[in-house]
Amino acid sequence: MSGAVSYLSGLAAEDQVAADYQRRGHAVCQHRWRGKGGEIDLIALSGDGLIFIEVKKARDFARAIERITLRQMQRIYDAAGEYLGRMPLGQNTPVRIDVALVNGSGQIEIIEDAFGH
Repeated sequence: MSGAVSYLSGLAAEDQVAADYQRRGHAVCQHRWRGKGGEIDLIALSGDGLIFIEVKKARDFARAIERITLRQMQRIYDAAGEYLGRMPLGQNTPVRIDVALVNGSGQIEIIEDAFGH
């Protein structure tokens, strides 16, 4: 897949996942938020807390989950920490990090609190 096609495919997957979270009652407040430490694909509101969402698209769910590396997890933690610095409760804001997998058929599988597993 060329870089441009891959990029556009990733954007489409993020839009699908954002719509899925909105159907579940979560307002998506940020798309592709970029901080000094890295980028977070989506940020959604959950009650008085936040959900940081990493979106991975691949031919199948197994390949999608394999694309999350330890280094990438650290960048997501760093970016999330930076984002929390903007919140009234700071690091005391309730949060979870989800991974949203999108397969080649457009099906979505959400792993809630993925990095806690």
